Amino acid sequence: MATRTTDHRRAKAERNVEAILEAAERLLRRRSQASIAGVAKEAGVSRVTVYSHFPTREELIEAVVARVTRAAHESIDDAKPAEGDPVEALERVITIAWQELERQEAIRQAAAEELSSEAVRRAHESAAGTVRKLIERGRRAGAFRNDLPVEWLVASFFALLHTAADEVRERRIKPDEAMSAVKTTVIELFTGRPIT
Repeated sequence: MATRTTDHRRAKAERNVEAILEAAERLLRRRSQASIAGVAKEAGVSRVTVYSHFPTREELIEAVVARVTRAAHESIDDAKPAEGDPVEALERVITIAWQELERQEAIRQAAAEELSSEAVRRAHESAAGTVRKLIERGRRAGAFRNDLPVEWLVASFFALLHTAADEVRERRIKPDEAMSAVKTTVIELFTGRPIT
């Protein structure tokens, strides 16, 4: 009987967490203030329930960013970064990553405004691992440069994507131009050769 009660409580807690994260994500996408009270109302739970799972707003935002980043990582995996020519695989990854970044712009902006750089880094770790493996594969194949640290290339990949998104948001560059610029810059950076 105790096991059944524990399982029921665990299932209810998991449903609450999912409802809270979905509510926070909806509010952030609408660019609404995702306060704890606002999220609780949107999720149909009490503020106490939200606080029991996410003691601070920052923890809640970080959990939303991690959730969105996991979904984006699944899309990046669909680009098959471990297959084919490393440069072509990199192009596919950039295209998918850019599309995901455009789709998640409101969440990205909330993360940039509200989370520490360490929290943002944690949220990107799974996607960073995919890019890291692609770089290492490209190096073994002789397609990518060896004279810069892998971690520098990984950080540059994400920094360029986010900077391009900022430029688009500020209307200094159009989305298609931004993606093209990111592709050219990242490929030239990774290969050490200009695109011809």
